[in-house]
Amino acid sequence: EPSEELRLGLVQLLSLLLRRCGASAAPYLGDIARVLQATLLDHYAEVRRESCGCAVACARAVPEHFHMQSESLIKPLMQTISHQHYRVRVDVIQATGTVIQFGNGKSVDDVLSHLAQRLFDEIPKVRHAVTAVIGEWLLHLRDRYSYFHKLIPLLLGSFSDEIPENTKLARTYWEKIGLQWEKENEEDLKDKMDFSVSPSHYPKGETRPGLGCRELVSRNLSKILPGLCHDITDWLGSTRIKASQLLYTLLLHAEDHITQHMELLLRTLYQACSDEESEVVKNSVKAAELIGTFVSPKVYLKLITPAFEQTPKASCVMVLAAVIRGSPKEILQPHVAQLGNMLSQAGVCQRSEEVFYMEQLLYCVQALIEVCQEDCKEISLQLMKVLVTIMATPSSQDLKEKVEKTMSSLAAVQQLESFHCLYKQHIIQLLEWLAVSCEGWSCYSPEVLQFEVIATHSGPVIGEALDDFVLVLRTCLQANRDPQMRLKLFTVLSQLLQKASETINSQGLFPSYLETVIKDILAPNLQWHAGRTAAAIRATAVLCLWALIHCEMLSPKEILKVKDELMPQIIASMDEDSKITRLMACRIVDVFLKVCGRQFDADKFKNTYTEVLKRLDDASCDVRLAAAHTLANWFKCLKDSDVKSSMEGHVEFLYQELLVHLDDPDENLQKAVLEVLKEGSILYPDLLVREIEGVVHKHQTPVYCNQLLHHIQSAKESA
Repeated sequence: EPSEELRLGLVQLLSLLLRRCGASAAPYLGDIARVLQATLLDHYAEVRRESCGCAVACARAVPEHFHMQSESLIKPLMQTISHQHYRVRVDVIQATGTVIQFGNGKSVDDVLSHLAQRLFDEIPKVRHAVTAVIGEWLLHLRDRYSYFHKLIPLLLGSFSDEIPENTKLARTYWEKIGLQWEKENEEDLKDKMDFSVSPSHYPKGETRPGLGCRELVSRNLSKILPGLCHDITDWLGSTRIKASQLLYTLLLHAEDHITQHMELLLRTLYQACSDEESEVVKNSVKAAELIGTFVSPKVYLKLITPAFEQTPKASCVMVLAAVIRGSPKEILQPHVAQLGNMLSQAGVCQRSEEVFYMEQLLYCVQALIEVCQEDCKEISLQLMKVLVTIMATPSSQDLKEKVEKTMSSLAAVQQLESFHCLYKQHIIQLLEWLAVSCEGWSCYSPEVLQFEVIATHSGPVIGEALDDFVLVLRTCLQANRDPQMRLKLFTVLSQLLQKASETINSQGLFPSYLETVIKDILAPNLQWHAGRTAAAIRATAVLCLWALIHCEMLSPKEILKVKDELMPQIIASMDEDSKITRLMACRIVDVFLKVCGRQFDADKFKNTYTEVLKRLDDASCDVRLAAAHTLANWFKCLKDSDVKSSMEGHVEFLYQELLVHLDDPDENLQKAVLEVLKEGSILYPDLLVREIEGVVHKHQTPVYCNQLLHHIQSAKESA
C-alpha cells in the first residue's frame, strides 16, 4: 500500500484485533508475525512505532504460543533500534523487552550488544527505556539465572548516568533484584544473613549494597571482569569511560572477593591510569582505592612490588598512591617499612625526571602521611629521601611548593615544629646517603641536585653537618673531576657563603674548616685551565673566596696562613674575561694588602702593582676604581716596608703611569687616581714633583696636577 496513512491504519486495526480477540488470535500467530516483520521496517516512523505496540499486544494476547514466533521479530526490531527518531528507539526497546519476556529467552544474546549501544544514546529517555527493560528481565525473565553475568553490567552501567532519574531507576531495580535473589537463595545465604558484620572501614559517601546485590556481583565477577577489562582499553573514549565507571561499581559490590582477580585488575588499572581521558583516570583511581579498602596489604604489595622492581611507570605509582589512600591505618601499619623502602629505592625515586612521574611519587608520600599519621616516624628518613629527590628534579615552582608542604605535614605528624626540624633529625644520614657515591658523580648524576637541595633547603641545619658536607665538596671539587659538576657545586657553595650566618656557619663551626676549604677546594680550582667552563669555575671560586672575606669568616690570622698559596692565583685572576671575577680579584688583593702587605718582599710588591696597574685600563669602571683603591693600599704598605729603598725605580714608573690616568675621560677615576698619588707622594715627594712638572703642560686638565703639587707642598710644610 503506497499510502502511509492507510498502512498506519492497518497496523492500528491489527493492534485492536489483538486486544479484542486475545487468545483467539493464536491460529493466526504466523500471519501476524509476518505482517510485523514487514511493518517494523516501514519507512514511515509512526508505522514502526505502532508495530512495536502491536508486537507487545501480540505477546500479551497469546503468551502460551508466542515463543514459537518471537525469534522472527528480533531481527527487524534490531534493525529499527537505531532509528533516527528517538521515540521509535524507545518503543523498539520496550517492545524488545516484552517480546523476549514472553518469548524465547535465547534471543537475549542477539539483542544485548544493541541494548548496550543504546546506553550511550544522547537521549535520556532512550537510556531510561534500556534500564527499565534490563531491570524487568533481571526480575522476571524465566532464564534470568543464565544471563545474570550479561545483564548485571548493563543495569549497573546506569548507576553513572548523568540524569538522576535514570540513576534512581537503576538503583531501585537493583535493590529489588538483590532482595528477590536473597529470598530465592535464602538457604545458601542463611549464615551470611545471620552473622554478617559490617566492615569497620568503608569508602566515604558510599552506602553499602544489600547482601543479595553483593552476592550477585561476587558470584558473576569472574565472568564479567575479563570483558570489562578489555573494554576499558577500547579505542572509543566513551566506551572506556563507561567501563571505568562500571569497574568502580563492581568492585564496591565485590568487596574482598576481588582478591582472586588482583593480577588482572592491577594490569588493567596500570593501563587505564595512563589513559588520555581524564575521566577514565579519575574512575580508575577510585577503583584502585577500593583495592586498598577491601584487599589485604600483604596480597596487593606482593603483586605491586614486582612492577616497582622493574621500571615503574607513572601509572604504577598512581595506582599505588590510590591503594594506600584507600587502606585502613591499622591494617597498613605492619607494611609501612616495606612501602618506605620501596619508594626510596634509587630505581623508583630516581627513575625519571618527568614532572608527571614525580607528582605521582609525591602523591604516594602524601597518601602514606595522610593514612599512617604518626606511624610515618618509622620511615621518616626514607620519605625525606624521596621528597629531596622530587625537589631536586628540574620542575615548576608549584611542585617544589607542594614538596615543601608535604615535608611540613611529615614534620607535623611527628610533632615537629617545621620541616627544618626534619632536616635536623636526618641531616647526617642524608649526607652520608649521598657521600657513599660521591666519587662517581658527574654533572648528570641526580645526587648532585639532591646534594644542592639538602644544602640550600635545610637552612641553618647544614651548619650542624659540616664534616660530611665538606667531605663531599672536597671529593667532588678536585681539579680532575667533571667541570660542569664542579661549576654546579661551586655555585651552591657561593650561595651558602653569601648568607653564611644563616646556613653553613649557623653554629659558628665553619671557620675550623677554612683551611680545608681554601687549600683543598678553592686553591686547586683557581689554577688556569682552558675553556669557558674552567673560566666559570675560577669565577665562582673567586666569588666564594670573596664571600669568605666579606662575611669576615676569613680572619686576618687565616689570611696570613693562606696568602702564599692564594696570592699568585688571585693576581692572575685579575686578567680573566669575566668582569665580576676581575672586580672580586681586585678587592681580594686589596684586603690581602691591608692584612699582610707590609710583610711582602720586593718581588711580591712588584708582581702585585704590575697586574693591578693594568686594571686601570679595564673596560669596566667598577674594576678601574677598585684597582685605584688597591694601589692606594699598595703605597701604604710599601711606606712601612723594609724593601722601600729597593723599590724607588718601580715607584717612579708607577708615578708616571698614574699621571697619565689623571686625564682619564671618567671624572670618578681621575679623582680616585688623584687620591692614589696623594697617598704615594709620601714615599718620594721630590721625585713625584719632577714627574708632574715634566708632564703638566701636556695635561688636558692640569687642575689635578696643581692640586697634587699643592698637597705635596703642604705635606712638606707640615713635616
